[in-house]
Amino acid sequence: MKYGGTNMQDARAVRHSASLAARSIREGVKVVVVVSAMAGVTNQLLKLADAAQSGDIASANDEIAAMRTRHFTAAQELGAAPDSDTVREIREMHETLRQAVYGVYLLRELTPRSRDLIVAFGERLSAPLMKLALEQDGLRAHHLSGGEAGIVTDTHFGNARPLPGTYERIKDRLSGLLSAGVTPVVAGFMGETEKGAITTLGRGGTDFSATIIGKALSATEVWGWKDVDGVMSADPRVVADARNVDILSYGEVMELAYFGAKVLHPLAVTPLQESGIPLRLKNSADPDFAGTLVQAEPRDEAGHPVKAVTAIRNVSIINVSGAGVLGIPEVIASVFDAIARENVTLLMVSQSSSMSNVSLAVQTVDAERTLNALRAGVSLELKVEQQDHVAVLAIVGSGMRGQKGVSARLFTALAAADVNILMISQGSSELNVSVAVEAEHVDEATRAVHAAFNLGKPVTA
Repeated sequence: MKYGGTNMQDARAVRHSASLAARSIREGVKVVVVVSAMAGVTNQLLKLADAAQSGDIASANDEIAAMRTRHFTAAQELGAAPDSDTVREIREMHETLRQAVYGVYLLRELTPRSRDLIVAFGERLSAPLMKLALEQDGLRAHHLSGGEAGIVTDTHFGNARPLPGTYERIKDRLSGLLSAGVTPVVAGFMGETEKGAITTLGRGGTDFSATIIGKALSATEVWGWKDVDGVMSADPRVVADARNVDILSYGEVMELAYFGAKVLHPLAVTPLQESGIPLRLKNSADPDFAGTLVQAEPRDEAGHPVKAVTAIRNVSIINVSGAGVLGIPEVIASVFDAIARENVTLLMVSQSSSMSNVSLAVQTVDAERTLNALRAGVSLELKVEQQDHVAVLAIVGSGMRGQKGVSARLFTALAAADVNILMISQGSSELNVSVAVEAEHVDEATRAVHAAFNLGKPVTA
């Protein structure tokens, strides 16, 4: 069971989350709990790390003090005495955090490695609170960092991947606790290198932690507790009649996660695919609601080739152009090599049939790095330009495969809403069609496409 930030945001939320785990445990289910940082804490940690790097140690210390008060208050409200192990651990972790931040301040240097060390404190501070809540509910529990639980990763700080030996190591470390009737509480989002340096798995990585552990222990299911009813057909804040999608395939949910649906880490289902372990996304406010079941096979829905529409905001398009020169394979290779060296994720790629232009959609935060890498790494004959204030809208559904007229409905809906398309991309898997549009029109575009595919109406199998 994985709990997101809103399910860990204060003592009341932690207590409720613990009660959800306790309910299953009392029914005889062995549960591993994986926790996120309290809501907002990860951003707070990133902010104070940047403040220390810029020399504003007073601001960084203020943020640490506010976080310490928040965690102490939660511990106290959960029943921890001032001299308890939980309070002592939280105090010691905040002191270690303060020292790490002061090191950044002294060096005026924030490396990916030190950023990971700092940002992982959010989950490390949540785990003792969940352990305390479970114990107050009459259960035995033991909390561990991701590394202590057995998640060993490569050294790609900020976006680390588990090494092959991780699964056996997790099984060795957690099976004994479960057999002894102790519930492991694991700090999500993080692992450690073979030398013991803390790494993080990328934003949303607590989902990834949970599915890695699920695979290692051959779990019956992995449950992700959210503050929504599972995966929705669109962002309910944008589309009033967005509905829950009850069944998705691994492929469909990966596409949705990749294209901005904030339900899962894009790689979260990959550990489950080989073993066929289902993933269930449930609403902690309505635990009896089935939520969304993610499984190996898609379910065909009559008249619904598209399951959902989603959008990525804060996108930039990088256009690389030059008269016919992109037809030379080495030049195209140099474009992608330059981007790979910067470890930039491409959201969309589109090339003109004349081979004189290739367009790349990237997150705006990566645009300057991408631009500089291309200008340094490709032929001087090529022109490299950046277009900001863009969003990528994607429709996702296995029913699009072989279905005629899907793209026509998409483009007709966008045209009717007077939305200009900047770029188009479709993969050969036919699980998605994505378009880049001007950012100011993305909400309007989302509503128009949702309505065009009748996604607000109940489906029939």
